[in-house]
Amino acid sequence: MTHRIVIVGGGAGGLELATRLGKSLGKRKQAEITLVDANLTHIWKPLLHEVAAGSLNSSEDELNYVAQAKWNHFNFQMGRMSGLDRESKLIQLAATLDDEGRELLPARTIGYDTLVIAVGSNTNDFGTLGAAQHCLFLDSRKQAERFHQQLLNHYLRAHAGDVASEQISVAIVGAGATGVELAAELHNAAHELAAYGLDKIQPKDMHITIIEAGPRVLPALPERISVPVHKTLEKLGVTVMTNAAVSEVTADGLKTASGEVIQASLKVWAAGIRAPGFLKDIDGLETNRINQLVVRPTLQTTLDDNIFAFGDCAACPQPGTDRNVPPRAQAAHQQASLLAKSLKLRLENKALPTYEYKDYGSLVSLSRFSAVGNLMGNLMGSVKLEGWLARMFYVSLYRMHQMALYGTFRTLMLMLGSKIGRGTEPRLKLH
Repeated sequence: MTHRIVIVGGGAGGLELATRLGKSLGKRKQAEITLVDANLTHIWKPLLHEVAAGSLNSSEDELNYVAQAKWNHFNFQMGRMSGLDRESKLIQLAATLDDEGRELLPARTIGYDTLVIAVGSNTNDFGTLGAAQHCLFLDSRKQAERFHQQLLNHYLRAHAGDVASEQISVAIVGAGATGVELAAELHNAAHELAAYGLDKIQPKDMHITIIEAGPRVLPALPERISVPVHKTLEKLGVTVMTNAAVSEVTADGLKTASGEVIQASLKVWAAGIRAPGFLKDIDGLETNRINQLVVRPTLQTTLDDNIFAFGDCAACPQPGTDRNVPPRAQAAHQQASLLAKSLKLRLENKALPTYEYKDYGSLVSLSRFSAVGNLMGNLMGSVKLEGWLARMFYVSLYRMHQMALYGTFRTLMLMLGSKIGRGTEPRLKLH
């Protein structure tokens, strides 16, 4: 019987792994590769802040799983994992419903010989009072488009009104990469909306506030990166509040632990992560306090050699430290590359390699205004980048992701089509 490899989660890491394995093991009929995801299409998660601001039309940059599977010799099953039976080697998928609650696909099970879980992470609101009810999150395309629609509704209502001008206030909880990039992209969106004629809300009348519990923006990056980012945000008119923990969210705004109130008509929670709740102790597997599956350096779960996990949903130790591998896109890419080799070796009953995280630096985009980051390597150490050069490196990260999925030629065609289609006119999604 052909060895069955099931990959749950079609994010950047899971989709890259399915594509790599499909091109090798699947094409040669050495294994049956199946990718499972709750959606029909994939969009690179670091682009979601652009979808939220409306500066990226998600339909232009999405990838269809069915087509990708056909091109790359793997199978695709649409569904959301809800349970696991390790003894029978089965995963359970919940019934798939449409927007009206009608059943599209029934609940079912899928058998595996090797299971890889790559379901990513969700934003962690830490149980903050009112956050789940009153904040928007940017964990998925649907959530990002919901934020964009609410933003656009404010502009449309103002445009239809009789008043000369109105204001809009946006509060972003969390000054990590998502929060910082969203703030800059919203500032850019304000200018482009006005250029399209929705000028009852002028750019100066969009008030953006970032609230960070820690002492500085981009707390996971070096201070020499966060300082210029902080200054750039302030130049753009963004209010940055540090050492300000949010204690409650209401319909009208946010309250901090010190008692300060921030009024906001749109509230976004972009602080912290946790793995999906269904993973917590799933069928006896070891998980940590944020639901991540605990794995060994081979990326196998601690209690089951047949189950691997990687990316944001896995707690993978960093040798020589008391920390785990950080939840970053480059880590998921590195782990997908390792697993593409490991699963071939597993079929040959050979020893598996271990994963060691390599930090190649970080880049943060501030929309069209700037980009800041650092690149790290054995020869050059750590090099700080700013401005146009940093922006070019930032864009190249997405192109590398596309190359892993499409190959070099098709990625070049996509780049060419993107340049021709977008031209030099202001671009903003207005629906």
